[in-house]
Amino acid sequence: MTARRPSVAVDTDPVVAEYLDHLRFERGLSTNTVTSYGRDLARYAGFLAKTGAGVLSATEEDVDEYFAGSGGVGATASVARRVASLRGLYGYLLREELVTVDPTAKLRTPKRGQDLPRVLSVEEVLALLGRVAPTGPLGERDLAMFELLYGCGLRASELLGLRDGDVDLEAGLVRCVGKGDKERIVPMGGAAAAALARYLRDGRRALRRGRRRPELFLSARGTPLTRQGLDYLLRRYLRKAGLEGRASTHTFRHSFATHLLAGGADLRSVQEMLGHANVATTQLYTHVTVEHLREVFLETHPRARKRRGATAPGDEGRAGDEEDRR
Repeated sequence: MTARRPSVAVDTDPVVAEYLDHLRFERGLSTNTVTSYGRDLARYAGFLAKTGAGVLSATEEDVDEYFAGSGGVGATASVARRVASLRGLYGYLLREELVTVDPTAKLRTPKRGQDLPRVLSVEEVLALLGRVAPTGPLGERDLAMFELLYGCGLRASELLGLRDGDVDLEAGLVRCVGKGDKERIVPMGGAAAAALARYLRDGRRALRRGRRRPELFLSARGTPLTRQGLDYLLRRYLRKAGLEGRASTHTFRHSFATHLLAGGADLRSVQEMLGHANVATTQLYTHVTVEHLREVFLETHPRARKRRGATAPGDEGRAGDEEDRR
């Protein structure tokens, strides 16, 4: 009978803890990413502990068994992330010479359909911004926020993390801190700069109520605006614009990238403005743009219309001639 291997304590596994510290402090990954990887690896270590295996002694068979069971349960994206977390762990252990064989070497990432991000048309964005009346401190604040979300492609966390020293109105630039505490500089358009200048001059001064606050966007009580507060405001303006349920704060970021590419911006520049580490992430927006162009083509090109059942002007006679030839 084969002797059972010693079990590993899931919560205190030093190997996993060391790898997570590597991700957090050396790779600079975000807290959310490290938390997700930690959850995945705890699940994996828990499975190994039940079989008597450990992270350092696991074999290809152990990994296959894990994904044939609990590791393979759930949405395709979740399973793909678990695969990535294990590959990352064993890549690290190989470099540190803590293992000599990678048990994930033959592991395949499950294929998943590419979900194109939802975007608003330029007209829809303008309709929403048009419902934000820049009257009073709160209206000035709201218009400045939504102009920045769309005009700079900021994430909600980046917008709410802005300080008063992060904007340069004269140069038209915004400095923000994105995922992994990576800082980037994004250009700001005239509409966003004008809305922000008005808010800084009047609205923010009123909301501060004489107190010194570094946060750029403040609530009616003079405290930093929360993510929940921002989501509430967006829902209210979407409802006013007849776009209820059509967008989230992140939709503005998707729309920003898609509209830039549709207008002729190069992919690398959009990548830099979005703060994507990999250009492949930015390329997703080219699919959105191509799909839009395809729809325009099918709706407007004479030959495309003919294929949908309509006959282009001047084609009636030629169609009859072809029937005679057949």
